[in-house]
Amino acid sequence: MIFWKDTTYRSEEKEIMDDLEMGGPLVIDALDHIAAINKWLGGNQVSISGLNKLLKNHAKEKEVVILDLGCGNGDMLRQAADFGRKKGFNFKLIGIDANPTTIQYAKKLSEKYPEISYDQQDIFSEEFQKVKFDVAFCTLFLHHFEDEFIIKFVKSLTNNAQMGVVINDLHRHPMAYVLFKLICLFIRNHVVKTDGAISILRAFKKIDLEQFASHLNYKSTISWHWAFRYRWIIHKAQKLT
Repeated sequence: MIFWKDTTYRSEEKEIMDDLEMGGPLVIDALDHIAAINKWLGGNQVSISGLNKLLKNHAKEKEVVILDLGCGNGDMLRQAADFGRKKGFNFKLIGIDANPTTIQYAKKLSEKYPEISYDQQDIFSEEFQKVKFDVAFCTLFLHHFEDEFIIKFVKSLTNNAQMGVVINDLHRHPMAYVLFKLICLFIRNHVVKTDGAISILRAFKKIDLEQFASHLNYKSTISWHWAFRYRWIIHKAQKLT
């Protein structure tokens, strides 16, 4: 098959949007395309259902601080806010992104959501290491980094979380690559086409996530979801013995 790729090993190729200084209409259009594909394939719902599991038996009147790392245009946070409103939760939602264009655009799109705020922040900074929260979302975020960093980062993130972490990322699989290439026949934005393909090749197999989870002292639940997603929930309340 013309689009078939060997996905045995994670790619080390960088994505165009890893350049945090990118801005302008091309970036805005790329963010909108990514959000639309996520919505169409039900990707964000995978994270929302994971959040729902962490919130089981949680008192609804008690505030829940939720971070979204690499928040993009804020679509994940807005969907979380809608979920919180529907279920009667008291959410404080914070989007974290290092790209100023992304942050400003997300703020504009979230004007009707007072429970959402945004912070331009570098996750490598000492300031970020001190941030405390209840739940962290990592949606299509971890695949941007190398294995060694992911292990250290997830450990630090889990240590700072009160309830847990919900990781939602791509399954590195030849068929996922083929399906994305077919979707690209209807997309003109070259950044989306290029970065989407690289994202799949940088993504994970279940054994990768299990290896990362083995470095934690808390229960992990790793499950596969359509379309070629893995959800990894780290349950802070359930410490391993």
